Amino acid sequence: MADLKRPNMPKMPKFSIWWMYLIIMAALFGIFYFDRRDLEHPVDSIDEFEKVVESGGVEKVTIYRNKKEAEALLSTSATDAEFSAAERAQAPATQGKIIVKFGDTQSFEKKLDKWRQEGVFKGTVSYEDASDYSNLLWTFGPMLLLIAAWLYFMRRMGRGGGADGVFSVGKSKAKIFDKDSDQRVTFKDVAGLNEAKTEIEEIVEFLKNPQRYTDLGGKIPKGALLVGPPGTGKTMLAKAVAGEANVPFFSMSGSDFVEMFVGVGASRVRDLFRQAKEKSPCIIFIDEIDAVGRARGKNANMGSNDERENTLNQLLTEMDGFGSNSGVIILAATNRADILDKALLRAGRFDRQIYVDLPDLNDRVAIFKVHLRNKKIEPNLDVELLARQTPGFSGADIANVCNEAALIAARHNKKVIERQDFIDAVDRIIGGLEKRSKILTDDEKRAIAIHEAGHATVSWHLQYANPLIKVTIVPRGKALGAAWYLPEERQIVPQQALLDEICATLGGRAAEELFLGHISTGAANDLERVTKQAYAMVVYYGMSSDLPNISYYDSTGQQYGFTKPYSENRAEQIDREVSRIIAEQYARAKELLTAQAKGHGELADILVTREVIFTEDVEKIFGKRQWSSRTEEILSAAENATPPPFRATEGEQTDAQQ
Repeated sequence: MADLKRPNMPKMPKFSIWWMYLIIMAALFGIFYFDRRDLEHPVDSIDEFEKVVESGGVEKVTIYRNKKEAEALLSTSATDAEFSAAERAQAPATQGKIIVKFGDTQSFEKKLDKWRQEGVFKGTVSYEDASDYSNLLWTFGPMLLLIAAWLYFMRRMGRGGGADGVFSVGKSKAKIFDKDSDQRVTFKDVAGLNEAKTEIEEIVEFLKNPQRYTDLGGKIPKGALLVGPPGTGKTMLAKAVAGEANVPFFSMSGSDFVEMFVGVGASRVRDLFRQAKEKSPCIIFIDEIDAVGRARGKNANMGSNDERENTLNQLLTEMDGFGSNSGVIILAATNRADILDKALLRAGRFDRQIYVDLPDLNDRVAIFKVHLRNKKIEPNLDVELLARQTPGFSGADIANVCNEAALIAARHNKKVIERQDFIDAVDRIIGGLEKRSKILTDDEKRAIAIHEAGHATVSWHLQYANPLIKVTIVPRGKALGAAWYLPEERQIVPQQALLDEICATLGGRAAEELFLGHISTGAANDLERVTKQAYAMVVYYGMSSDLPNISYYDSTGQQYGFTKPYSENRAEQIDREVSRIIAEQYARAKELLTAQAKGHGELADILVTREVIFTEDVEKIFGKRQWSSRTEEILSAAENATPPPFRATEGEQTDAQQ
């Protein structure tokens, strides 16, 4: 019986894209070379050449001295006699040529003189040195240029797709980070996120000791979805999982699956999972998965084939296809989980959803310490104060603050980064760059001072208003004036806190009306914030006496399309309630400013003179706030231990000394 394996059979050569290049080049060579039909031919002797000359059909003779060769250009009648009709039909030239070789140039020249004397040759004679490569250049030059241009465009089309050019467009573009990679990230590099790290550390244990869980009949989770606002560290947390587990880490963006060619996305998904299974145990991380995981059927494609949906279908199939003990775990990150397809979120694909929220105070302290490890900072820097001055900042924002502080310190030729540099960096990021060159009239400067002093006065006399740090009338960014506060971080916000915030925000407009006698466009941003806040109280939080305990907020993210979930009568009620809340708080702000008119005037005068006021300036005028907070205690302690938290200009220092 013959051997079915046939070990002696020669192996077939592997197909390569260069084969196609060679075939095309050979075809072009044949087209340009074998299809050549020049209307010329050589003669065997001088006698045959002389017969053609004596017939009177030669118009020009070119002598190539270095090749000892002569070329005669024939007239039209001589061409018809010398060449057949078939030869003339295949050549574009209308005049033929004959070529003869001679032994001695002087002897040939004597014959030309003889033919001239006899009158049989009346043409011209020229002498040239023929190039051995000129014919090759004119023959193959256009072909070589065409081939070079074709190869260039083919390589450009295949760039980024691997060595096989356009044939590798369906290959995965995932970047692989293994345990030997220089860019290894561990949990030490990820500060804060304690709850998220606790939950995701179990995934590391699954990869390190899978037998511990499978012995009890448990199945390793197939995927975890990291959800949270931008800049909170979702990508870094996923890399830390790979770094702690010492396994290969496939990193890919959701947009890398989407391509202009049909079927490429699904092909890349298959190739990605094939590579992952070969390197298991490993982790596949898909960043911004909403680019490919958007809910199906939501985008009208006019009946055409939707490439994104095909890619998502293949992704769903692959995630549910491998076994529970294959050692491949999928991590994905997005800040738009509400638009993801429900089939993608079900158990068995993404078994866990880990919410990565903005860091709280303790987390921000830890994040600051991580980003300050490699920076030269002053001794005894109060990191907790920096953390309290950056509420709502993400990890990426804090990294930006540290980097901006280092740049500011270097700009002032400092050896270490001081506390003031960090405060300036926060001001720069929040408010923008100071624009002291902006021209303001005295009336505009006075109006801005009265406006900002109104905010400071009203907020100082409200229980839930945020503690004031600094008020300035120096233009910064798009604002002509600004006030800095240290907000208390509350998990539950009472209704009175929202009302106090609206009242403090309206303090600027109220001060303009009371002390200037007119209002201006300077309160546009304040009114926008107040309107949104009041609308949220009525429509979302149910904080209305006429519409209590009703919320029209859609937490699923599906929204309500083009229709509102309430009637026109209810819309009128909502508008009335929003207007009532804003009117009541505006009247409240005017009442407070009327009672504190003297102090407000003193604050406005200081602002006009110094362009900036601090907490201690307000305390000198109104006394210490009745409602103190943990934030104010820390800020007060920091101010007593170090100079004031904001640098003053030369004019401000002079006023302070006086």
